[in-house]
Amino acid sequence: MVTFVFTLLILIPIAVAIDISEKIDNFLEHADLTVDQIIDEYYVNFVIYYANTFMPLALFIAVIFFTSKLSNNTEIIAITNAKVSFTRFLYPYFVGSTLIVFLSLLMNHFIVPNSSTERKGFEKEYINNRSQKRALKSVREFSLQLTDSTYIYIHSFDTENNSGYYFSSEVYDGIELKSKLMADRIRFNKEDSVFTLNTWRQRIVYQNRDSIFSGSKLDTVFDFTPRDLIYKSAFAQEMPSDELIEYIDLSRTRGVKNLNAYLVELHKRTSMPMASYILTVIAVALAFRKRRGGTGVNLAIGIGIMFFYVFLMKIAEVLGAVAGVNSFVYVWMPNLVFGCLAVYLYLNARK
Repeated sequence: MVTFVFTLLILIPIAVAIDISEKIDNFLEHADLTVDQIIDEYYVNFVIYYANTFMPLALFIAVIFFTSKLSNNTEIIAITNAKVSFTRFLYPYFVGSTLIVFLSLLMNHFIVPNSSTERKGFEKEYINNRSQKRALKSVREFSLQLTDSTYIYIHSFDTENNSGYYFSSEVYDGIELKSKLMADRIRFNKEDSVFTLNTWRQRIVYQNRDSIFSGSKLDTVFDFTPRDLIYKSAFAQEMPSDELIEYIDLSRTRGVKNLNAYLVELHKRTSMPMASYILTVIAVALAFRKRRGGTGVNLAIGIGIMFFYVFLMKIAEVLGAVAGVNSFVYVWMPNLVFGCLAVYLYLNARK
């Protein structure tokens, strides 16, 4: 555990240094931005996010380093001669891994999402360029199913000033249109969660006739907010898991077809911590034998395997976000592949 913390404390400053070198120009562009504000609003949350991200990597390196040291000191030979099985030898490793898994699960599902909200808010304000800010605050030609019978359409909407143009809401009974409400302009009022429609027209369809109403201004309510109009996977990182699950369920009832980007984020919060067990077995199986070249060879092999895991995980995330695929299978695929490798190395090490 001490080696794990030490490894984590080595990796985090490297990540911070690289990030500062990339973003120093963005910080200097804002004369009103103080060092205390950068540290408090950005880098504190940055460290929380990357400490959680680096946990499996730090655990893997720590296990290899610690076990290699035991092996080089011939302590493992003494343990083996005392008739201690390889399975029993793994017990303390799994106790340590379990502590880290529980901490990582807690951070992934609750702490990191809340921290990411403040960090991403800082990035939107001071780091993102104009095109990125525009993409996060505007939407064009958006349709949404609010209930089984109600559909809305907006030609354009700006989430920064909460206003849009050419809005329509249609209510159906089966496949028959019952009413349609249209407006040239729509505005959302945050204070009372009411939508204001300007230059509106409403058509109500009866069996033998239609009724048409119109006016210059109408205050009404709808079961959505401006945030629901922007489908961005980055928003998933800012939601605690209970809120994310609720949002996914609500989006499904509204007819949003591709939610895989959100599902990938949800599944990843569990799959990455659980990978700690797999990586622990692999690391111990690689390092428990005394090798020519010592700890350096074991670390080189281990880091190579670790970066291959990260590479495979990133590919799985991209493929899992594609519409029509099973995101759960893709997110857990790296664990399945490396789980097979862990079983092979474990069985080989027992011999």
